[in-house]
Amino acid sequence: MAPLNNDDLPVELLADPAVRAFVGALNSNDREAFQAALAPGATMTDDGTSRDLADWTEREIFSSNGHMDIESQSDDGLTVVARYRNDTYGEMRTRWQFTVADGKVARFDTGQA
Repeated sequence: MAPLNNDDLPVELLADPAVRAFVGALNSNDREAFQAALAPGATMTDDGTSRDLADWTEREIFSSNGHMDIESQSDDGLTVVARYRNDTYGEMRTRWQFTVADGKVARFDTGQA
């Protein structure tokens, strides 16, 4: 794991509770907590292309040790810029935009920043 950069934002300081739960579960590789952070029927895109959420998260997060180091967040906490890494692609700077409904992530859109 890469050392914490002085500019990284700790997960517990993310402004939106649903985004905080999502990132915390992702970084812990906790499938159950990740699923609990998602609204029923949640959707996502990667670089503007709709993806099957279950397939994408298994491939890009859980089976490849995905991890986000948060660089910044928007004032409302629904958009973050992170250094995302996994065992398949290494590390890249990414932007994640979240739509939250009833305290859960209903949609996320990610891509290179």
